[in-house]
Amino acid sequence: MKKIVVLISGSGSNLQAIIDECKSKSIQAEIVCVISNNPTAFGLQRAKSAGIKTLVLNHKEYQSRDLFDNELYKILKNQNADLIVLAGFMRILTEKITKNFYGKIINIHPSLLPKYPGLNTHQQVIDNKDIIHGITIHYVSSELDGGPIIAQGEITTSVDGDIDNLIERIHTLEHELYPEIIKYICDNRINIYSNEVKFKNLSLEGTHIYKKYDI
Repeated sequence: MKKIVVLISGSGSNLQAIIDECKSKSIQAEIVCVISNNPTAFGLQRAKSAGIKTLVLNHKEYQSRDLFDNELYKILKNQNADLIVLAGFMRILTEKITKNFYGKIINIHPSLLPKYPGLNTHQQVIDNKDIIHGITIHYVSSELDGGPIIAQGEITTSVDGDIDNLIERIHTLEHELYPEIIKYICDNRINIYSNEVKFKNLSLEGTHIYKKYDI
């Protein structure tokens, strides 16, 4: 069975979706550890309630990003996970992590990359009156939100510009698509070779999975 480590910074709603799918055996894997840079992250309680080991690596206790990542590297290496899942982990990782674990780390980003990397994606969608919005799941590289894309999910936006409703719908989409992609990776139906994502018996649109949702 594959071993997963999940990195979080906040409430851990995506973590909970992954926990539920592992518990139901839909994802053939075990979450062996949940790591947070935020000691008050509610996601830590979610993990503890599920009997999952937790570790806190408070970035405020480190004088530099490099020192923090050096310690995180040691922890990840010791965990020897098959897959490292970033689920609302609000830290930019240095090459110490991205290069040494390349092909093992995935991230979920709330936009249809390459559009709107970084923060405040929902507000940018509203400000620019975009008619579609969505999420991107990708392998993590040294480029911020720039690694090879695995999957994207799309929703249509509403004309009222209600950001809270938009965020809620994106979260619903994340909780559906992220566990699905993790399942495929753990089933060896998604892999990466020489910066190219390879898919086995999965429907693609172009170079990756692309799904439209009525949420």
